[in-house]
Amino acid sequence: MTRYCAFFASLNVGGNRITMADLRYAFEREEFENVETVVASGNVLFDFDERPTEGLEDLFAHMMLERFDIRTFAAVRNRDEVRGAFEDNPYTGIGQDHFVHTLFLEREPDRAAFDKLVADHATRGPETIAIGPRALYIDYVDGVGESRLTNAFIERRLGCRGTARNVRSLARILAKM
Repeated sequence: MTRYCAFFASLNVGGNRITMADLRYAFEREEFENVETVVASGNVLFDFDERPTEGLEDLFAHMMLERFDIRTFAAVRNRDEVRGAFEDNPYTGIGQDHFVHTLFLEREPDRAAFDKLVADHATRGPETIAIGPRALYIDYVDGVGESRLTNAFIERRLGCRGTARNVRSLARILAKM
């Protein structure tokens, strides 16, 4: 069995409220094992046969729509990928842990689109951005709440969805994996 984490986007914000107990139960009904949630923002750890994570992402999007009437995206990563998202982030240990994020993407970003994102953001704020495997690494410097580097801004330029976690949360998730 392989240990995975599903990072759900937009859970427990806006109208997408769900208890973590209900989310765990939905995973268990789908026969995932050792299901555990970390923080009430849609981080679900589970064991399952090794398989490409893209298929799991599609399954979870369907599960959330069918069971909870919630349209969402889940980035699924195995333990090594979560470790890489934490350790390979060039801002980890440099910026403040709650301002340094990994934005998990649904697919590998196109390099030209990433370069356009960086160029378009250059005059918008102090944030720094680096590219990773199916991820962006971001130091929000002054905080996410006031930043003009929003998920919507990023998603429009990259043409794919993502969900972010700060390195403090990733360290907790990794420790539990």
